[in-house]
Amino acid sequence: MNLKTLSIIIPVYNEKNTIAEILRRVASVNLSPIQKQIIIVDDGSTDKTPEILEKLSSEYLVLRHQKNLGKGAAIKTALPHLTGDYAIIQDADLEYDPADWPRMLTVMDENTAAVYGSRNLGNAGRGYFHYYFGGRSLTFITNLFFGSHLTDINTGYKLFRTDFLKSLNLKSNGFEFCEEVTCKILKRGGLIKEVPVRYQPRTFKEGKKISFKDGLIGIWTILKYRFKI
Repeated sequence: MNLKTLSIIIPVYNEKNTIAEILRRVASVNLSPIQKQIIIVDDGSTDKTPEILEKLSSEYLVLRHQKNLGKGAAIKTALPHLTGDYAIIQDADLEYDPADWPRMLTVMDENTAAVYGSRNLGNAGRGYFHYYFGGRSLTFITNLFFGSHLTDINTGYKLFRTDFLKSLNLKSNGFEFCEEVTCKILKRGGLIKEVPVRYQPRTFKEGKKISFKDGLIGIWTILKYRFKI
């Protein structure tokens, strides 16, 4: 793999307690000789996140939504600015560890559309049972309709070939980005590989945002892109 630059997309919404630490972890992970392009998209935060990011704006590319539009919208905002051969999404909380990136990069190649960091292949932490069950169910439905054998389509760790990602004409604004991007890759016959990653789930009190409604939207998204002509 002749990778020169990895673009890192960090969508953030009201993460004043974790944004500085995740940026420290992102900056400290050693990918040498690969360079990092770090793009932060503040999705209309109303806490002190914008103030923290303002102090860091000289170090990173910081983009901002005037109001909260959703994770998918933040990713779409970042897409035109990507300069790396590959791009990875890094949530602004501390559930995922950038130290897992090298493992993902080792299995990425020009014939692979994406590498997913699966929480279900190793000994990753488990969050709320209904979230675990919901994620497994969405993955099962995807596999059923697309003939795939994935274990975790809702993982926050997705590494893409940048050109492939940009070509997908993404529409989703919310968490259903996961279902849309997976379905579109599979529908095109793109290869998705998986590797185990670590996972430290947080609680609602700590700021977890995804809801039951997002699961229902995820199911609808899978059905829409399976049967859409």
